[in-house]
Amino acid sequence: MKTRIEKDSLGEIEIPYDAYYGVQTQRAVHNFPVSGWKAHPVMVDAYVYIKKAAAITNSELGLLDKKKAAAIIKAADEVLSGKHRDHFVVDVYQAGAGTSHNMNTNEVLANRAIEILGGKRGDYKVVNPNDHVNMAQSTNDTFPTAMRLASLVMVQRLLPVIRHIEKTFDKKAREFSKVVKSGRTHLQDAAPITLGQEFEGYAEIVRKHYDLIAVTQKHLAELGIGGTAVGTGLNTHVKFGVLMAKNLSKVTGLKLKPTRNYFEAMQSMMPFMELSSAINNFAIDMTKITNDLRLLSSGPTTGFAEVIMPAVQPGSSIMPGKVNPSMAEMMNQVLYQVMGNNHTIMMCSQAGQLELNVMMPVMVFNIVWMIEILKNALKVFDDKCVAGLKADEKKCRDYAEKSISIVTALNPIIGYARAAEIAKESVKTHRSIMDVIRSKNLMPEKELNKVLNLMKLTKPGL
Repeated sequence: MKTRIEKDSLGEIEIPYDAYYGVQTQRAVHNFPVSGWKAHPVMVDAYVYIKKAAAITNSELGLLDKKKAAAIIKAADEVLSGKHRDHFVVDVYQAGAGTSHNMNTNEVLANRAIEILGGKRGDYKVVNPNDHVNMAQSTNDTFPTAMRLASLVMVQRLLPVIRHIEKTFDKKAREFSKVVKSGRTHLQDAAPITLGQEFEGYAEIVRKHYDLIAVTQKHLAELGIGGTAVGTGLNTHVKFGVLMAKNLSKVTGLKLKPTRNYFEAMQSMMPFMELSSAINNFAIDMTKITNDLRLLSSGPTTGFAEVIMPAVQPGSSIMPGKVNPSMAEMMNQVLYQVMGNNHTIMMCSQAGQLELNVMMPVMVFNIVWMIEILKNALKVFDDKCVAGLKADEKKCRDYAEKSISIVTALNPIIGYARAAEIAKESVKTHRSIMDVIRSKNLMPEKELNKVLNLMKLTKPGL
């Protein structure tokens, strides 16, 4: 392979001749052959947006030659359009704070800018990765800023998917509003409920989590760019931070603003923990809902079988005709992975020291990954499972009629103790509550039918 030689403070190193990245990226490739996973495209975009905005800002401040700035901006636009992506080669597990990814971005943009200006890759007298592309910046303020941008973009991709499944649950609640079934508490018979009411609960759960996730955008939009190495703003123009927030808002379309305190923005990972925790809480409740659906669809002959899931694939390699709740099982696996991602983010968040948290690379990998898989899983779970759920109305009503807990409606009439005796006798003799009451002539048939009207029992009242 044809190579070129580049030099840094540690010495010379060979680099593939056609590579847009340079010496520091090549060292990272050698140092960190860990997972084979590279930065998510949204993180690449986030970092390139920062470099583009920095070139604009430094040019406006008269600190960066306009021709160099224009070349850097053009190179950034090429990457943002999808070009040169195979030159972002640093493993997601890398040196602390993300210096390797920052330099990978600086070198790719510098070398492409050099070409745009008529030079050859590696001729950093034309455009230098550190002096020009990284002007007025440090990894320590650009990486957490890129994390914020990437997180905001991913949240805005996730929220519509959450809203959609919320609406699907709402639709099913209306569809199942007349389907009476036995409620269950402690996995034992409980008072009647409609299947629609259960789904109303699911819709409201999702709705509240949507709001909790959405509100995390507020702190993510506060940028510490301009703090450079330790938050003091060393080597920046006094207007740099404010102009960067303004220009980043323009180039990304996001509503961003400078932080009130650059030291806090660099030290604390609170915005990411806030986001991760909100998503984790959603994953916990979605696990409950998903498990409910698996339980309600269990059977078809020896389980609840009150809900019928769409069949998406054969369920067994040995048992003919078996159909499993495959989409729900997939959803559960993704939700457990999301919870694991959250735990990693939590451990990293508390691992900062003094002016910097060096665990940011693995944090952003987990944040972006958890949102990506959750978004994709929710889409297919919604489309291929929840939207196609059907109710077995006959089975639901049969369970409701056989439930001993409908005797609860008699408490105001005959008292709790007498009602408990009827319930015990029903279980012991395998007769329905209504049959036991009839056998004891406790009330006229007309009144009995009125008091134990199953649909009425799903609503407030005596």
